[in-house]
Amino acid sequence: MNNQSWMHGLKLGARQLWRDLRAGELLLLMVSVALAVAALTAVGFLADRMQSGLWRDARQLLGGDAVVVSDQRTPRIFVQKAQAAGLQSNTNVSFPTMARAMNAPNAATPPDTPSATPPATRLVALKAVEPGYPLRGRLEIAGQNAASIPPEGEVWVDAALLEALNVQVGQILGLGDRSLRIGATITREPDRGAGFMGFAPRVMMNMADLASTGLVQPASRVSWRMAVAGSDAAVGQFLPWAQAEADKPEVRGVKVESLDSGRPEMRQTLDRASQFLNLVALLAALLCAVAVALAARSFAERQLDACALLRVLGQSQRTLTLSYGLEFLGAGLVASVLGVMAGYGVHLGFVQLLVGLVDANLPGATLQPAWMGLAMGLTLLVAFGLPPVLQLAKVPPLRVIRRDLGNVQVRSGLVLVMGLLGFAVTLLMVSRNLTLGLITVGGFAVALLVFAALAAAALFLLRRVVPDESAPRWLRLATRQVAARPVFAVVQVSALSVGLLALALLVLLRTDLIASWRQATPVNAPDRFVINVQPEQAQDFLAHLNQAGVQSPDWFPMIRGRLVAINGRVIGPDDLEADRGKRLLDREINLSHSAVLPDHNPLVAGRWQAEEADGVSVEEGIAEALGLKLGDRLGFDIAGQPHEARVTSLRKVDWASMRANFFMLFPVSQMPDLPMTYMAAFRSPQGVPGFENAMVNAFPNITSVDMRSTLAQVQRVMDQVIRAVEFLFAFTLAAGLMVLLAAVGASRQAREREYAIMRALGAGRSLLAQVQRTELLGIGWLAGFMASAMALVVGWALARYAFEFAWQPPLWAPLAGGLAGALLAWGAGSLSLAGVLRQPVVQTLRQAAQ
Repeated sequence: MNNQSWMHGLKLGARQLWRDLRAGELLLLMVSVALAVAALTAVGFLADRMQSGLWRDARQLLGGDAVVVSDQRTPRIFVQKAQAAGLQSNTNVSFPTMARAMNAPNAATPPDTPSATPPATRLVALKAVEPGYPLRGRLEIAGQNAASIPPEGEVWVDAALLEALNVQVGQILGLGDRSLRIGATITREPDRGAGFMGFAPRVMMNMADLASTGLVQPASRVSWRMAVAGSDAAVGQFLPWAQAEADKPEVRGVKVESLDSGRPEMRQTLDRASQFLNLVALLAALLCAVAVALAARSFAERQLDACALLRVLGQSQRTLTLSYGLEFLGAGLVASVLGVMAGYGVHLGFVQLLVGLVDANLPGATLQPAWMGLAMGLTLLVAFGLPPVLQLAKVPPLRVIRRDLGNVQVRSGLVLVMGLLGFAVTLLMVSRNLTLGLITVGGFAVALLVFAALAAAALFLLRRVVPDESAPRWLRLATRQVAARPVFAVVQVSALSVGLLALALLVLLRTDLIASWRQATPVNAPDRFVINVQPEQAQDFLAHLNQAGVQSPDWFPMIRGRLVAINGRVIGPDDLEADRGKRLLDREINLSHSAVLPDHNPLVAGRWQAEEADGVSVEEGIAEALGLKLGDRLGFDIAGQPHEARVTSLRKVDWASMRANFFMLFPVSQMPDLPMTYMAAFRSPQGVPGFENAMVNAFPNITSVDMRSTLAQVQRVMDQVIRAVEFLFAFTLAAGLMVLLAAVGASRQAREREYAIMRALGAGRSLLAQVQRTELLGIGWLAGFMASAMALVVGWALARYAFEFAWQPPLWAPLAGGLAGALLAWGAGSLSLAGVLRQPVVQTLRQAAQ
């Protein structure tokens, strides 16, 4: 083509675009594209801002840009390296200890006079801090920024400790050999952390007071944390060096935490939240893809006569290809821009719904989600819109006098396949999770093939069993109408089934899948852990819980042991490459035994044989970290006693479930030769004042860990995400409506001609209305039944492999889906085909002949 032909094609495309926009010819197509782009960019903007916020807030959660953690005073070489790199540094010390509520000293009572009643005690997480703490984030007391750290002779505490010990600000707290005044309550601590002791109430003191408490002795288990902060370049140089230094064999008990550490106890919950939002966005995109394909085909059929006339007037195929391609790309660009704008507005609503997921103002969004949205909109048109439209350029001029020539055919197979592949790749990119993307996209691709095959089989049977003359006329006409257009009927049923599949998945997502997610961390999950219950106290402790109203506590023996051999070969940290495996071999791990497999620990490999003396069940994550497989023999050192066992099964443990879980579990009811204590996990009884104090006073050796705040945080995240899913649910329902309207409305022109001929031959409107209603109800029921059945399969795969929780599919769903599909198809048909039966016969036949 020369320059003049190019300009002519561009001008023709621009005129056609403006004409069809004004006439509403492209309305359904553009709305479908805009909805898909809006759904994807809304989630994309939110994920982009959350990711930026999490990286920024990770520094605050660490209290610095990086932290060197050690079980002894921070090695001098790390301090010197940080100083040489120009980094700020600040060290704090933390460890668990018991705090005592001390009576205020009275002038009439000698200081050494013992109290009539023993003071209330509570396990606390003590932290001693230096001036300058924290390097990142802010420390708040009683809702205000703390100007400094606690002064000497004073402590700041969590509000929960005041309630537990029945003390107030200004009273005295006993720590070791010291009595310190409670100066304020802590409302925000940036580097609280997620360790087991992070759930105990915090007591913060000045580093200058630590030595006088006498709590830190040479054998004490103390955590030293040296935080560093500075420029990105300086931190980038310090981190690799520090990690390499900590990995040296001669350096023991040192690890380096960086931005990736964040909040591990919330990671699984946030990952599932992101997956739920991405799934809804993917379903919206898939629905809109079907709507675009049907709308483009309908548009192409309406343009056949105009295109044939242009060919008669001398327009070449290249000019028409260029003009229609420009028209579609222009429409796609306009719709995509509108979708990006709508998505940005919707994501602002997400931010309000999800407030609390990131405890800070989110950074501004980048342009990447916008570019991705524009790419998705154009990909939708190229993959599903262009194949039928590009066939317009091949319409023969002879169609002007022969209407049977040049109909849209499924000939652009290569273009369609390439477009589908491009669309699938784009969806996998925006899904941000390969498993989620593969199951969703692959499931819909397989479902489309299954729907087409089943629809073809149903039509084959229908043609064999067409009702005879004894059947009502409306039933005979309806079945013959469907059987007379087999290819179109298969396309219509398949498209309708895909749309209903997405809607069925949305309903399951809104109800059963979210309910299953809630069950993974239910509202009545244990919120208190008690450890160090001695064997001789077990019966009395359980009786105490029962008397207080605690129902069905998790009760397990706890064995502390070290893994020392695998398959007869002595193993140490240097024998493994994975950091987690090194850490597991470098310390004792929690073991337990039970003849009954815990119901919240499903098996993923092997078998559980009760009372198998030499068996052991291993958590799948630790098995991967240690390179273990079924049949391996493990050697343990348990308080100096050797013990061997064979790996007989692997278990999946949901660490976010707030249940009692163990790395390794022996499938026996008794292990009398091994030293052990007991642990309990239960929900605190309601309406029992002083429950914890009474329990600790009755069993002073136990350690009680209150996890109510953590459980409340997990539940709050779930509630916020569910609200966001419901918010995005409206977009996807709108996309589903577009599919139904497009699928049913695709046959509007053909129905107008057929009904006009039947009315000219004497058929009444009521008969034709019955025929149309029967056809829509039948096609809708078949599509709804197939879609709901396939939704159970795809939903199970998503729950099992993407969201990783158990889900029992409701077997009644196909029947309900068939009924819903019939009603939805009838409703969509009433909207899309309104006026078909009211249009004058003469006008319809005249338009068909033109």
